[in-house]
Amino acid sequence: MSSPKTRPTDANVQKFLDELGRPEQQADSAILLRMMGEATGDSPTMWGPTIIGFGQFHYRYASGRTGEWFKVGFSPRKTAFSLYLAGGLDHHKETLKKLGKHTRGKSCLYIKRLSDVNLEVLEGMIQEACSIATGLCATEAAS
Repeated sequence: MSSPKTRPTDANVQKFLDELGRPEQQADSAILLRMMGEATGDSPTMWGPTIIGFGQFHYRYASGRTGEWFKVGFSPRKTAFSLYLAGGLDHHKETLKKLGKHTRGKSCLYIKRLSDVNLEVLEGMIQEACSIATGLCATEAAS
Protein backbone atom coordinates (compact mmCIF):
# COMPACT_ATOMS: atom_id res chain seq x y z
CA MET A 1 0.00 0.00 0.00
CA SER A 2 1.37 3.40 -0.90
CA SER A 3 2.00 6.07 1.71
CA PRO A 4 0.09 9.37 1.58
CA LYS A 5 1.69 12.21 -0.36
CA THR A 6 0.67 14.81 2.21
CA ARG A 7 2.82 14.41 5.32
CA PRO A 8 4.32 16.77 7.89
CA THR A 9 7.49 18.53 6.77
CA ASP A 10 10.14 20.67 8.44
CA ALA A 11 9.31 23.66 6.21
CA ASN A 12 8.88 26.97 8.00
CA VAL A 13 5.22 28.04 8.22
CA GLN A 14 5.95 31.76 8.58
CA LYS A 15 8.33 31.72 5.63
CA PHE A 16 5.64 30.07 3.50
CA LEU A 17 3.11 32.74 4.52
CA ASP A 18 5.58 35.58 4.01
CA GLU A 19 6.13 34.40 0.45
CA LEU A 20 2.41 34.61 -0.43
CA GLY A 21 2.84 38.25 -1.41
CA ARG A 22 -0.83 39.08 -0.83
CA PRO A 23 -1.29 41.24 2.29
CA GLU A 24 -5.02 40.45 2.76
CA GLN A 25 -4.33 36.74 2.50
CA GLN A 26 -1.44 37.06 4.95
CA ALA A 27 -3.68 38.90 7.44
CA ASP A 28 -6.43 36.26 7.10
CA SER A 29 -3.80 33.53 7.51
CA ALA A 30 -2.68 35.12 10.78
CA ILE A 31 -6.27 34.95 12.06
CA LEU A 32 -6.57 31.29 11.05
CA LEU A 33 -3.22 30.53 12.70
CA ARG A 34 -4.50 32.03 15.96
CA MET A 35 -7.91 30.31 15.82
CA MET A 36 -6.55 26.89 14.98
CA GLY A 37 -3.62 27.16 17.38
CA GLU A 38 -5.93 28.11 20.26
CA ALA A 39 -8.42 25.35 19.41
CA THR A 40 -5.81 22.60 19.22
CA GLY A 41 -3.16 23.84 21.62
CA ASP A 42 -0.67 22.84 18.91
CA SER A 43 1.82 24.76 16.82
CA PRO A 44 1.35 24.92 13.06
CA THR A 45 3.19 22.44 10.86
CA MET A 46 3.54 22.41 7.09
CA TRP A 47 1.95 19.32 5.57
CA GLY A 48 3.34 19.00 2.08
CA PRO A 49 4.30 22.24 0.35
CA THR A 50 1.07 24.25 0.84
CA ILE A 51 -1.06 23.01 3.76
CA ILE A 52 -0.70 24.26 7.33
CA GLY A 53 -1.97 21.68 9.83
CA PHE A 54 -2.47 21.68 13.59
CA GLY A 55 -2.26 18.64 15.81
CA GLN A 56 -2.23 15.10 14.54
CA PHE A 57 -4.32 11.97 14.91
CA HIS A 58 -4.30 8.42 13.67
CA TYR A 59 -7.23 7.27 11.53
CA ARG A 60 -8.47 3.91 10.29
CA TYR A 61 -11.01 3.54 7.48
CA ALA A 62 -13.50 0.67 7.34
CA SER A 63 -11.34 -0.71 4.51
CA GLY A 64 -8.49 -1.12 6.98
CA ARG A 65 -6.41 1.70 5.52
CA THR A 66 -4.73 3.77 8.24
CA GLY A 67 -2.73 6.95 8.39
CA GLU A 68 -1.93 10.17 10.18
CA TRP A 69 -3.65 13.49 9.55
CA PHE A 70 -3.97 16.88 11.20
CA LYS A 71 -6.98 17.88 13.33
CA VAL A 72 -7.58 21.14 11.48
CA GLY A 73 -5.67 22.99 8.81
CA PHE A 74 -5.80 25.38 5.91
CA SER A 75 -4.13 26.24 2.67
CA PRO A 76 -4.09 29.78 1.27
CA ARG A 77 -4.78 28.96 -2.38
CA LYS A 78 -4.79 31.47 -5.22
CA THR A 79 -8.57 32.02 -5.32
CA ALA A 80 -9.68 30.92 -1.83
CA PHE A 81 -8.64 29.38 1.45
CA SER A 82 -9.12 25.64 1.65
CA LEU A 83 -10.02 24.70 5.22
CA TYR A 84 -9.72 21.12 6.41
CA LEU A 85 -11.71 20.03 9.45
CA ALA A 86 -11.38 16.57 11.03
CA GLY A 87 -14.45 14.47 10.49
CA GLY A 88 -15.43 16.27 7.28
CA LEU A 89 -18.21 18.78 6.76
CA ASP A 90 -21.30 16.61 7.23
CA HIS A 91 -21.06 17.29 10.98
CA HIS A 92 -21.52 20.99 10.24
CA LYS A 93 -24.56 20.99 7.92
CA GLU A 94 -26.66 23.31 10.09
CA THR A 95 -23.73 25.47 11.14
CA LEU A 96 -22.70 26.04 7.51
CA LYS A 97 -26.04 27.81 6.97
CA LYS A 98 -24.91 30.45 9.48
CA LEU A 99 -21.31 30.73 8.28
CA GLY A 100 -21.66 33.17 5.41
CA LYS A 101 -20.26 33.11 1.90
CA HIS A 102 -18.47 29.82 1.19
CA THR A 103 -18.41 26.79 -1.04
CA ARG A 104 -17.58 23.24 -0.12
CA GLY A 105 -16.30 19.99 -1.43
CA LYS A 106 -16.76 16.63 0.25
CA SER A 107 -14.35 17.47 3.03
CA CYS A 108 -12.98 20.94 2.21
CA LEU A 109 -14.47 24.27 3.05
CA TYR A 110 -13.58 27.08 0.64
CA ILE A 111 -13.62 30.70 1.78
CA LYS A 112 -12.41 33.50 -0.44
CA ARG A 113 -11.71 35.89 2.46
CA LEU A 114 -12.51 35.82 6.16
CA SER A 115 -14.53 39.04 5.91
CA ASP A 116 -17.10 36.96 3.96
CA VAL A 117 -17.92 34.76 6.97
CA ASN A 118 -19.00 34.95 10.60
CA LEU A 119 -15.75 34.37 12.50
CA GLU A 120 -17.53 33.17 15.65
CA VAL A 121 -19.30 30.48 13.64
CA LEU A 122 -16.03 29.48 11.96
CA GLU A 123 -14.26 29.33 15.31
CA GLY A 124 -17.00 27.04 16.65
CA MET A 125 -16.59 24.76 13.65
CA ILE A 126 -12.84 24.59 14.22
CA GLN A 127 -13.35 23.73 17.90
CA GLU A 128 -15.91 21.06 17.02
CA ALA A 129 -13.50 19.52 14.50
CA CYS A 130 -10.87 19.29 17.24
CA SER A 131 -13.38 17.47 19.47
CA ILE A 132 -14.19 15.10 16.61
CA ALA A 133 -10.47 14.40 16.08
CA THR A 134 -10.07 13.72 19.79
CA GLY A 135 -13.00 11.30 19.60
CA LEU A 136 -11.46 9.58 16.60
CA CYS A 137 -8.23 9.16 18.57
CA ALA A 138 -10.13 7.66 21.51
CA THR A 139 -12.04 5.29 19.21
CA GLU A 140 -8.81 4.17 17.55
CA ALA A 141 -7.16 3.60 20.94
CA ALA A 142 -10.10 1.45 22.07
CA SER A 143 -9.95 -0.76 18.95
